[in-house]
Amino acid sequence: MFFKPSDYPGSYERHLYRKVDNPLFADRPELTDDTLEEAQRKDHEAIVQFMTMFQETLEKTVALKGTEESDVVLELKDRLDKLYEQASAVGDDQTKIREAIIKLLQLIMASVRKGAGDDTHAHQELDQEEEARKAHFALLESSIVADLLNPESPIAEDELVPVLLSADKDELALVVQLFDEEQIKKVIEESAKLVSKLEAEGVDTTMASENAIFIQGYLEFLQMENS
Repeated sequence: MFFKPSDYPGSYERHLYRKVDNPLFADRPELTDDTLEEAQRKDHEAIVQFMTMFQETLEKTVALKGTEESDVVLELKDRLDKLYEQASAVGDDQTKIREAIIKLLQLIMASVRKGAGDDTHAHQELDQEEEARKAHFALLESSIVADLLNPESPIAEDELVPVLLSADKDELALVVQLFDEEQIKKVIEESAKLVSKLEAEGVDTTMASENAIFIQGYLEFLQMENS
């Protein structure tokens, strides 16, 4: 092949690799110069768009004044949260960018805390928000989580189950946390249909079946938590 796999692939290239020679997917593209070039082209476009948004948000955050309206500060905080998600989805090594976003969020949160004054309840809510953010960012260490949350996700709705059933266990343990009880039930139902279909076609479904069992276990955990 003329085109080479990226050292740090983005969402489109990663999803291409998931589908190649994977019998769980109805659409199984071949890994060729054309398919790899197309995936890398889309990932490059995503990087350019992301870097433009990051630079704009960086400038607005650094220019913040202590007298800034609260809605302006909160809008920037929301944009930084979304940018962190995108930084986890786009290609290239975005470690430094993610670290910069976290520092910018700390700057924003310091401003919000200052605005909260001596309001104990407000500070408790901010503590909870920061813990939730840390947990969310930890989930984004999974490339599947990052790709699913990508606003331009290459993962089609009917590809969710194949993605989950072919995921490594460590990633699967993170991904299932994105879904509520009803969504997990639907995944389990669709998983059973897909596994049965593939078994009838003589396909080895060992890994898919193991992942389906894991997902069932997560549903039981959710039901215990909610009871």
